[in-house]
Amino acid sequence: MEKATEIRGRLIPPGNRCVSQSTRQAQLATRKELSDFLTEVERRAYKQALFSVRDQSIALDIVQDAMLKLAENYGGRPAEELPLLFQRILQNTIRDHYRRQRVRSLWLSPLSALKGSAAEDDDSDPLDNLRVDDEKSAAASPAGALEQAQTVGLIEKALASLPLRQRQAFLLRYWEELDVAETAEVMGCSAGSVKTHCSRATHAIAAFLKSKGFEP
Repeated sequence: MEKATEIRGRLIPPGNRCVSQSTRQAQLATRKELSDFLTEVERRAYKQALFSVRDQSIALDIVQDAMLKLAENYGGRPAEELPLLFQRILQNTIRDHYRRQRVRSLWLSPLSALKGSAAEDDDSDPLDNLRVDDEKSAAASPAGALEQAQTVGLIEKALASLPLRQRQAFLLRYWEELDVAETAEVMGCSAGSVKTHCSRATHAIAAFLKSKGFEP
């Protein structure tokens, strides 16, 4: 009987592997083949991730996450499909890291960037003017990392206090990185309404941070 595969202390039962109809007639990867593949590819994947993110611990986390996703979602695919599948998962995981880093960097932008020069009722979208270097480290030191974590916590509280439509527009533009037209389509409103919601949300967040002593 085929046993579960263990990655990062988690057991992936064979029954949890996704097997599409088109691959059932092909010879599926055995537990040993999956384990051998992950062992063989781990070092190369780590170097690839390290070149991308330039941080050893983050690179290791990315590789382990990618290996876990492969085992959980594609462990039942034919062995010859595993290399390409893993590369796609690895690249997506690296992109997810930069996406989260970009969002954190945007959250930590100076209050002046959030507040802008417009009045609170202006329908301009402050997010259009924000630019972030994706490859810049989010924290230069342990103290900086702690300060940023505290700031992110405050912003999460500010988001929770926003009216529903403002929070929805803000997160769609900010986290999902949709443009104004796409956000308007999702929300079922005009582009102007999206800009107004985002403008009011960023003003509210900036005011909340200022009330907590976070100054530009």
